[in-house]
Amino acid sequence: MSRTAEIARDTKETKVRVAVDLDGAGVCEVATGIGFFDHMLESFARHGGLDLKVATKGDLHIDMHHTVEDTGIVIGQAVRQALDGFTSIRRFGHAYIPMDETLTRCAIDFSNRPYLIWRVEFRTPKVGDMDTELFKEFHHAFAMNAGACVHLETLYGVNSHHVAESGFKALARALRQAVELDPKSLGHAPSTKGVL
Repeated sequence: MSRTAEIARDTKETKVRVAVDLDGAGVCEVATGIGFFDHMLESFARHGGLDLKVATKGDLHIDMHHTVEDTGIVIGQAVRQALDGFTSIRRFGHAYIPMDETLTRCAIDFSNRPYLIWRVEFRTPKVGDMDTELFKEFHHAFAMNAGACVHLETLYGVNSHHVAESGFKALARALRQAVELDPKSLGHAPSTKGVL
């Protein structure tokens, strides 16, 4: 059973190409034009245990918003397509990720009822050249398009780089657990409804 997907999305603001393999080895090829965002996506792939290719060309002459949000949309769509109806997976995942003075936790439910709870604060407006407010936009776009309920909370932290990176790693580790194949599922969706 191949759990892979390739999605392309073209608008007047961005052109995004994403390929994902949920059973990969964390191999990542990313080019969004935003250095710190590329770093976060590489971390997401590595700790999520999935192979990820992302090529985004966005209207960076305006700002980074469309590039970040649309990349989140397409990665979410690719994960959802690769899950093929959410059958045979564990469905739920969670992770606590410490990074120096920062501790972040994430819980995820592939419920087909997308939602985002975001309890993350940054002390600086930017990390590198990237606006810190865009991290929420990415996670929201990902959750809505992956069909996932995501709760992400930084319990404490000071350094904005650490807060952002621990969040991506927490999401990745929670996702890795949730999409793991469950031998007890017998090929069914993990729900009393029989379908998600």
